[in-house]
Amino acid sequence: QVELVESGGGLVQAGGSLRLSCTVSGGRFRKFNIAWFRPAPGAERAFVAGISWTGGATSYEDSVEDRFTISGDDSRNMAFLQMSSLRPEDTAIYYCAADQSEVPRVPRDPKEYDYWGQGTQVTVSS
Repeated sequence: QVELVESGGGLVQAGGSLRLSCTVSGGRFRKFNIAWFRPAPGAERAFVAGISWTGGATSYEDSVEDRFTISGDDSRNMAFLQMSSLRPEDTAIYYCAADQSEVPRVPRDPKEYDYWGQGTQVTVSS
């Protein structure tokens, strides 16, 4: 059974930084394409950032392109989302998702992801 657990959320002032972590357990010897999502107007889960299981491809939503960085640590089965220059509009629950496709890819459609975490709350005060 594959399980994803997010951590690292919290309260931060505008302009501050946070690092979210996603720990993937189960799926022995399997590597996943990983992405982060958050709710957005008109979308229950909107793509924020993603990384292919090879680490060779990353993708970002336009509003976070120059502020967020996604990375992975295969040795620890973890993925990270470093968030800087945070804005009040970044306030949301952030969800980690895993795509079990063997193809290294970064889909933006949440339907392409097979496993989801419970989410971690990020609150940015103005």
